[in-house]
Amino acid sequence: MKMIASSFMPAVTQMIYDMGLQEYLHGITFECPKIALVEKQVAVRYKLEGQALTSEEINTIFSKTKAEGGTLYYVDELVLESIAPDVIFTQDVCDVCQIDTACVATSAYKLQKVPKLISITPNSLEDVFENALTIADALGKKEIGLAYVKKLKERMYAIIDQQRAKRIQPKSVLMLEWIDPLFNCGHWIPHQIGFAGGIDLLSHPSGNSIVIPWDKIVKYNPEILIIAPCGYQISRTLEDMKFLEERPEWQALKAVQNGNVYLADFDMFTQSSAATLVNGIECLAKMIHPQYFKISADLSQKFTNYKELTVIK
Repeated sequence: MKMIASSFMPAVTQMIYDMGLQEYLHGITFECPKIALVEKQVAVRYKLEGQALTSEEINTIFSKTKAEGGTLYYVDELVLESIAPDVIFTQDVCDVCQIDTACVATSAYKLQKVPKLISITPNSLEDVFENALTIADALGKKEIGLAYVKKLKERMYAIIDQQRAKRIQPKSVLMLEWIDPLFNCGHWIPHQIGFAGGIDLLSHPSGNSIVIPWDKIVKYNPEILIIAPCGYQISRTLEDMKFLEERPEWQALKAVQNGNVYLADFDMFTQSSAATLVNGIECLAKMIHPQYFKISADLSQKFTNYKELTVIK
């Protein structure tokens, strides 16, 4: 019998599609990639779906819910029962952004056929590649996973080779995962920045992103500022840029003065699917060292220079 899998993590769903293994996938979350939402049943829902909230409101609601020991996500148990998966991919990276394993287990263990739960919980960039292999192996397609990872690492190492060949010096970078309040970047994102020829001294490699005070950013004064809030596309991030522009030292920042502020789609950074993270590295290399790197037309749509947007506006 063919394996029946459910993915309750958008990054896992993306990797399953990237590897061409979507025939095994029969249950997803409300925030999985668009193609999956068209083709697959949604088994995980979000209590705030459809609500228009500010960044501050979202942060406040999540913080309050977490402090009370609650969750904003829930499993549609009738849908999950109809799917009857053999395996469910869950996550424990962030119980704020997505449903976690403990919450899934509460519903999964009620099923007539109890599925195996596999937590995909990366901290580093290398962990993400290992996760891809874990997913492929769980679906009985280990060789496909190996080929997928090999191809992605070749793209990543090509960026390193270019830096070595051109003797490119790293630049100081700051990436923000949230604007109001300000969160630095963590987990695998500092590693992405490193592969792209930058260094983020306010980041938290292999650890959670945390709130950082504005005065630290002002003192750091990075050459490149990249803003990619979790879950936001460029258009949504643009709505919140007022929270940065209103700060008195904003115009004095080196990145602002030199036109090196970029807005980028979240899926290249806070969504831990291997291919989108490699896309992110290629885009970062273009943002940090534009004179040395070229990218595809598709990837060029995934980030934009903020100065150029404001000129158009």
